[in-house]
Amino acid sequence: MRRLAPALMLALTMLSALFAAELPARAAELVMLEQPGCSWCKRWNEEIGTAYPNTQEGQLAPLRRVDITQGWPADLERVPRGRLTPTFILVEDGEEVARLRGYPGAHFFWPVLNDMLSKLSSTSIN
Repeated sequence: MRRLAPALMLALTMLSALFAAELPARAAELVMLEQPGCSWCKRWNEEIGTAYPNTQEGQLAPLRRVDITQGWPADLERVPRGRLTPTFILVEDGEEVARLRGYPGAHFFWPVLNDMLSKLSSTSIN
């Protein structure tokens, strides 16, 4: 049994390193400020929300929803709060990179979002 312990520890260490290497870093996220009854939030959800996670943009900056009627998340303490919904805040490593107040419609949302994403320290949107 004593001989098995070092081998088991080595195997577990190697597996941990393998899984850690496979997981992408999530340094960037798109924070969506919303609130109950927001008609423009509803429209964004219908026009963009269902597709967003499947896009390159959604992979680069996964969506995180924040209800402004609830408490402000502690990990966003360095990001100024917003009162207008929807507001989209691109956050990288806990810092605000860019902000879009309101929803300009599907036709304008994607170009504005891509402009925001171009401000990230590492962007791979083509």
